[in-house]
Amino acid sequence: MSMATMRTARKFLLGREIAHMIETANVSQTEAASIIETSQSRIAGLINGAGSITVGDLERLARTLGFTDEGYNEALRELRRDNHKRGFWSTGHNRAYSEDLRLLVDLEKRADQIRQAGVELVPGLLQIEPYARAMHEDAPPVDGGPTVDDRVAARLARQEILDKPNPPAVHFVLSESCLRRMWGDEDVMRAQIEHLITLSNRKHVMLQVMPFKTQPGRRSPVGNRFTVVRVPSPGAAGPLELVYTEAEGEIRYLDDRKALAAYESAWARLTNAALRFDESREFIAKVLDEWKQ
Repeated sequence: MSMATMRTARKFLLGREIAHMIETANVSQTEAASIIETSQSRIAGLINGAGSITVGDLERLARTLGFTDEGYNEALRELRRDNHKRGFWSTGHNRAYSEDLRLLVDLEKRADQIRQAGVELVPGLLQIEPYARAMHEDAPPVDGGPTVDDRVAARLARQEILDKPNPPAVHFVLSESCLRRMWGDEDVMRAQIEHLITLSNRKHVMLQVMPFKTQPGRRSPVGNRFTVVRVPSPGAAGPLELVYTEAEGEIRYLDDRKALAAYESAWARLTNAALRFDESREFIAKVLDEWKQ
């Protein structure tokens, strides 16, 4: 994702509102583009969270498509405001976030719901400092790049969303491998698992475990890591939902209906196959006892 096309949560939300206006007015993207004297490809880019639009063009597009309510137009202006700024990412620990990860961090800050399936690694939002440090301590140094301290600070900073007023509802399904794979030493693992138990008692944090001995069913994606993020919109298009997936050397964001439906189905199968919340807490406690031996 190049600097010129970096997407943000606000750009995605504004794109959804532009799509909503076009669909409601029953015009094509080409016809919408002619209103602001631009191309259909630029309108498509705006809808997909890329590119930018001036305040004047945004207001002209809205008025011409029949959206004259001042409250709605102020919501559009607010979504556009500062949605292109990048300086935040270039200083301190924020430079440790890769270009591709920055959208996820931005989405997390604005989300009201986050769901994640974890395999092998405790998810970043749940990691303690020693665990995160153990993960990054063997990263090769890069001249002028982020240090291990930067990477750890960046990981922990993301967790601030769990302590803010009106935090998002977060729901995790963790493979037993997340509890067994050692990062650091036994002390680190004990502290990390104790932290999971503590978090599981928060009313907005839901933890389920998929034990190795559980028969997940042929179609349950027990080996896949993915995150589904929902961000409320101040406009009329409804909340934004994106799926984040990560593989070696590849990060993808999916927002088309077919992909969202597939991951909603996958999530339903995972949560149905995993232990219930109380059973999961008991299971995590048993694993903690084993780490103490």
